[in-house]
Amino acid sequence: MRVVQKFGGTSVGTLERIRKTADLVERSWRDKIETAAVVSAMSGETNRLIGMANELSDQPEPRELDALVATGEQVSAALLAIELKQRGVPAYSYTGMQAGFHTDSQHSRARIRHIEGTRLMQHLKKGEVPILTGFQGVDEHGNITTLGRGGSDTSAVALAIALEADQCDIYTDVDGVYTTDPRIVSSARKIERISYEEMLELASLGAKVLQTRSVELAMRYNMPIHLRSSFEDVPGTLVMEEVEDMERAAISGVAYNRDEAKITIMGIPDRPGIASSIFGSIAESGINVDVIVQNVSEQGATDMTFTVPKGDFPAAMEIVREVAGKLGARDVVGDSAIAKVSIVGVGMRSHTGVAKRMFDVLSKEGVNVQMIATSEIKITVVIEEKYLELAVRALHSGFDLDADG
Repeated sequence: MRVVQKFGGTSVGTLERIRKTADLVERSWRDKIETAAVVSAMSGETNRLIGMANELSDQPEPRELDALVATGEQVSAALLAIELKQRGVPAYSYTGMQAGFHTDSQHSRARIRHIEGTRLMQHLKKGEVPILTGFQGVDEHGNITTLGRGGSDTSAVALAIALEADQCDIYTDVDGVYTTDPRIVSSARKIERISYEEMLELASLGAKVLQTRSVELAMRYNMPIHLRSSFEDVPGTLVMEEVEDMERAAISGVAYNRDEAKITIMGIPDRPGIASSIFGSIAESGINVDVIVQNVSEQGATDMTFTVPKGDFPAAMEIVREVAGKLGARDVVGDSAIAKVSIVGVGMRSHTGVAKRMFDVLSKEGVNVQMIATSEIKITVVIEEKYLELAVRALHSGFDLDADG
């Protein structure tokens, strides 16, 4: 058997944590499993490095910033290899460049083009353990690149695919995927198995357990991911291709996102090209638009409402006001006190009445729905932020997801 193990920042945050992580790698190695590891920087280290750069420059040059933050993972990889070697485990640390992670040249958000896995495969066949820095690679010009926040997950999945591993184990500070946030709903249950599609929806909706890009990659190449805890020796959640018994429940989980703001443009002339003008200007500024609702009136005007990340709200409002003025819109209003709540499940494909049930549950709690977005396995509503936790608890109970349900 061959596995790639990924360890996040909390798993390598101190020397004691590194020793615990070494226990997991050593156990796999002693069980005769061909094992490669991918590590993040120690928790807080990337922010510390960025903070120092920002003290020296208001806008650090992207190439140098990537070169700086990539050192965090190098420290973790070397320390883990040192610990393993003193235990008699033949481990070798590699940077993304040394490991053959080739990327494009988009600093801080690079994408992996290919991995030259020959050297790493030789280590595995000799019974040795390569320890790789996550989150980074090298472009065609020899520059160090980084993959963006959470990029170590993507590094690990990509490596598992390149090495034709049987599974990618991602160790973190949680022991799996839950039906919702246990901090809000104490009766939330751990999900034993979840489909790639469901995990992708949950990740995109704000669940922080896995990076979205890593799930997309795993789904494309059908690479199973076992999400598990570094601190407790318990089964985690297996993210895998959908199987028949996953369809027994109408939904698998309730997700939420507080990081949302809403913008409404009122009285826009109803003519072709209006939406392109509005959203084109926003896209040029690198702002992502999510839920969109448009209402056309009989008077030849339309109102358009959409959501953006809360951090982009001020900039988006400025852009929209300028565009709306040119289009002759009546007014622009914004609201940053909103949140998104979503139900997710492949069971929606075979269960009827899921939307009605959701709206009935929210109505009974007096929660007003402002916007609605749907996909084949997801229903998302935008509500007032003050009702977020109430809505999550009500939906979790209303769809029989409680541990004692």
